[in-house]
Amino acid sequence: MYRFIRYAQPLAANVANYRSRWSGLEQELNSLFGSAGSEFTRSIPVTVNEDKDNLQLTAELPGVQRADVNVEIVDDVLSLKATRKVTGAEGEQTISFAREFDLPYPVQTDKVVAELKDGVLRLTLPKVEAVKPRKIEIS
Repeated sequence: MYRFIRYAQPLAANVANYRSRWSGLEQELNSLFGSAGSEFTRSIPVTVNEDKDNLQLTAELPGVQRADVNVEIVDDVLSLKATRKVTGAEGEQTISFAREFDLPYPVQTDKVVAELKDGVLRLTLPKVEAVKPRKIEIS
């Protein structure tokens, strides 16, 4: 005869894995108000396009000056960081923007072109020759 045994996870595991239906809203509110009056970081809205020779990345950085933007590529990871100072009723506040991307393949870092115009950063990242598609002739 078979006997069924009901298994229950330990209580600690249930508490650790519990996710409130409001957790997304809580995170958004914390990002807006959690560090009011001090420096806090926001994500950069980015669009990525690809053609056969390049990756094109467009990032929206409203009110950011060229000197306050930092773009780095280390070990096929692209890092974008920017800061903007805002003066309000409470005084001066620094807003930081940051975003990192794992590049899908190596790029020619010495030929990367970056342009900041009207609050929009445009990056052109040329692919290395080894990853560009090639047509193979059949004889």
